[in-house]
Amino acid sequence: MKNFSEWFHNILEEAELMDARYPIKGMSVWLPRGFQIRKYALNALQELLDKDHEEVLFPMLIPQSELAKEAIHVKGFEEEVYWVTKGGKRDLNEHLALRPTSETSIYPMFSLWVRSHMDLPIKVYQTVNTFRYETKHTRPLIRVREITTFNETHTAHATEEEAEKEVMEGIEIYKTFFDELGIPYSISKRPEWDKFPGSKYTMAFDMIMPDGKTLQIATVHNLGTTFAHTFDIQFENEDGTHDYVHQVCYGLSDRVIASLIAAHGDEKGLSLPPVVAPEQVIIIPIIFKENQDVVLNFTDNLEKLLKNNGIRVKQDKRELRPGKKYYEWEKRGVPLRIEVGPRDIENNTIVINRRDTGNKEFVDYDENTVVDVVKDRLDSITHDMKEASNKFQEEKTFAIEKPEQIKKTINKKGGIITCSWCGETDCGKDMEEKFDIDVLGTQESDLENKTCINCGKDASYKVLISKTY
Repeated sequence: MKNFSEWFHNILEEAELMDARYPIKGMSVWLPRGFQIRKYALNALQELLDKDHEEVLFPMLIPQSELAKEAIHVKGFEEEVYWVTKGGKRDLNEHLALRPTSETSIYPMFSLWVRSHMDLPIKVYQTVNTFRYETKHTRPLIRVREITTFNETHTAHATEEEAEKEVMEGIEIYKTFFDELGIPYSISKRPEWDKFPGSKYTMAFDMIMPDGKTLQIATVHNLGTTFAHTFDIQFENEDGTHDYVHQVCYGLSDRVIASLIAAHGDEKGLSLPPVVAPEQVIIIPIIFKENQDVVLNFTDNLEKLLKNNGIRVKQDKRELRPGKKYYEWEKRGVPLRIEVGPRDIENNTIVINRRDTGNKEFVDYDENTVVDVVKDRLDSITHDMKEASNKFQEEKTFAIEKPEQIKKTINKKGGIITCSWCGETDCGKDMEEKFDIDVLGTQESDLENKTCINCGKDASYKVLISKTY
């Protein structure tokens, strides 16, 4: 894709996903098709979360006194907070923040809910709007001032071991979710200077975009007891002693939809995995005046048959040339297109076209088997789209050993570079400045006899570096 940024901006409009003309910078309107994609993506995520978590909804406004309690946390967001200072014409006694994230709104309530070990664990999630006064160049879905799809999970546990287990559970939930959507990812532990404010450590998912930059698409944070001390979240043990809870939070945002669009789109437009497609199948009747009723009776029956079996299907009966219809539905990313004309009906066949590969096949039509055929093709599309996107992520990840390869590889190929690193903050920041890159994070690896690519000391980690959004 020659100019991804331009393509991405255009496809949001052309595929009728969002309208960025709202008169506040960094805020956009979800259009019906885009909102449906968002809905189906959230449904897939909530299905995973609901197995072991409960959904809640907290207020958007956070009192300044609560936000100020966690100084380290606030420092990470202080330049980005929107403040409400008036109620009508009256000045408020206390300023209220539009939540930049929800720790300081949720955890004061945790302190009221937790009394004994019997109250633990608490495992809740919500999907809300968050607001951050983004000062960099805004991009719809990628860098915004109102995050309209902020799904965040917050948990509290009696022990450090239980919190660690929850971190692993959060990672597995996101891996399953991204795999369902065919979104590729690399997982790493964020460096100390880039972890979530107030956390012990942060695990992050990053996807390589078509232009070679990486996009952070999800994070999982082990908060330890930092917020428990700040908001006095204590519980009584069986022996009568009191301890602070151990906490975990994890979240993702509108960037999931951005990564979904970027992972599968092409020069023809959007390409959607079936799980999130508003229409999984589009039926195009090829109509001539003399046999219009025959064709439409056939396609009406086919549409009803697929719909009754749980397939999201639509029929395009507009009086337009078939080619124009093909073009429009390809641009909108519908996974499967079925064409039926009078000759097909005579031959007892239908024509099936896959959006992801462009493959076209003639299939013998049988009412008893057509549903299974369509479901099989949709399953194949899901599998193949995931394989193709994962292959791109793998092919754009490069292992190097010499410092002179860093700029050369990043500037020429983009993607993610892996190399050996000592793990020291000063060295990492020096590397970012020297090579004009970002340190994504570290992964465990066998580094016996390896030295840091930047400073030459003994290596402690495999580090992932890239240029990021």
